[in-house]
Amino acid sequence: MDSSFSSFSSSSTSVDFSAPASDHLPSFRNCGSSLMDCNGGNGRDALGDSLTGGDYHYVLEDVPHLTDYLPDLPANLNPLQDHPAYSAVKQYFVNVDDAVAQNVVVHNNSPRGTHFRRAGPRQKVFFESDEVHACIVTCGGLCPGLNTVIREIVCGLYHMYGVHKVVGIEGGYRGFYARNTIPLTPKSVNNIHKRGGTILGTSRGGHNTTKIVDSIQHRGINQVYILGGDGTQKGAAAIFEEIRRRGLKVAVAGIPKTIDNDIPVIDKSFGFDTAVEEAQRAISAAHVESESNENGIGLVKLMGRNSGFIAMYATLASRDVDCCLIPESPFYLEGEGGLFEYIEHCIKEHGHMVIVIAEGAGQELMSESIHKLDQQDASGNKLHQDVGLWISQQIKDYFKEKRKMVINLKYIDPTYMIRAVPSIASDNIFCTLLAQSAIHGAMAGYTGFTVGPVNGRHAYIPFHRIIERQNKVVITDRMWARLLSSTNQPSFLHPKHVSDEQNDKNLSVQLVSSFRKENHVEENNVKKLK
Repeated sequence: MDSSFSSFSSSSTSVDFSAPASDHLPSFRNCGSSLMDCNGGNGRDALGDSLTGGDYHYVLEDVPHLTDYLPDLPANLNPLQDHPAYSAVKQYFVNVDDAVAQNVVVHNNSPRGTHFRRAGPRQKVFFESDEVHACIVTCGGLCPGLNTVIREIVCGLYHMYGVHKVVGIEGGYRGFYARNTIPLTPKSVNNIHKRGGTILGTSRGGHNTTKIVDSIQHRGINQVYILGGDGTQKGAAAIFEEIRRRGLKVAVAGIPKTIDNDIPVIDKSFGFDTAVEEAQRAISAAHVESESNENGIGLVKLMGRNSGFIAMYATLASRDVDCCLIPESPFYLEGEGGLFEYIEHCIKEHGHMVIVIAEGAGQELMSESIHKLDQQDASGNKLHQDVGLWISQQIKDYFKEKRKMVINLKYIDPTYMIRAVPSIASDNIFCTLLAQSAIHGAMAGYTGFTVGPVNGRHAYIPFHRIIERQNKVVITDRMWARLLSSTNQPSFLHPKHVSDEQNDKNLSVQLVSSFRKENHVEENNVKKLK
């Protein structure tokens, strides 16, 4: 076995390094650094004091490898070294010690922080081409780019590694034990990237770890590629753990999918650019409708159950939006500084208005006026009421009954149009990189990982980092400030929140003043001593 692989650690462990970068990975097990358990508590490692140290101090958050529980697994030379397409490449393979930093903005005295293994082909592989039997499954809601990822996994395995046995699992996780498989070849998937949806079908729920792994074992599958969101990746983590418990030579690779862009760690998820681009059509239609009618209001509801990234980016891209409402930023309807007041201001000043609202926004307002049960879908996601219809009626009632003002409101809901379209060029390229990175990782023997871009470089990320939380718009960040300055909308914070925030600011000013005063006294005392 290659010595570089025999030195790898596993089980998503975090390892503290204080040696120069060039010495880190080859001497992984013998570096004398403290190994920390990543599997306890909330699934995160307790880094504690490990981040203190010298200039080269950093943490590698590694992913499992098949040799962790199959130590005698033989390695082979990567066939890519004889591939004509790679003949002009200066360096075929990723260096064994290449890592990608989670944070690139650091202070000159700060630790180097958490890193992940860089994705890409390795010099040694742990699967021979003719022994590979791969499967692909898509789970959860639709997203632009699913077919592109499927196509590129099939074509990448076939053309780069000579793998000819690839099947698709029909209908999500349940398809492992309840439906047939579809044989996939480069010819059969050649044009699927031009279509929306997924040729394999999808579903929510249906995850039964024991039945799924039984099916994998029975069918002789040894590479599993799983496309889905955080719930799907949780299922993938459970499948990997069961496979490892049984000691099977099966690589499990996840490709994160969410149109809402709410998966943490990675820069963005595939399909997001397409969703923002497609949302422009709905916003443009709303703008035309509102502009063409007296006191016109165009209201567009976009996807975003818990995160408002599509609404925010679509608003910034459009420049026709006067107001953007997202789940992360609370708002209220009536009174000074409320939404109704701002709508009236826009109509009087411009004669029309365009509002974009994410599907998860204003749910707390709806719960006050609509009795609803806490229901969930099969994936465990909380079912929301249609905030678009609700707020449309609220606006109509307010201006009709309280302001005696005639308005023309047009409500547009392009949700299923946005997620069912084929992916645009940038997403197609992104999907290709994701698929090939996943293939390289699985062939190199990595398992129990998901792949995605971290600061512009594709990396292998432990499952627990992807499923630990949801990424959300930070309304104290610059991007939200850019949106507010673009739309000129108020923050819609309730006066109580403003008062609380002001008190916090006053407290901060007092603390800073006190700190400066203490420093000034201390400086004077030093001068006196001198």
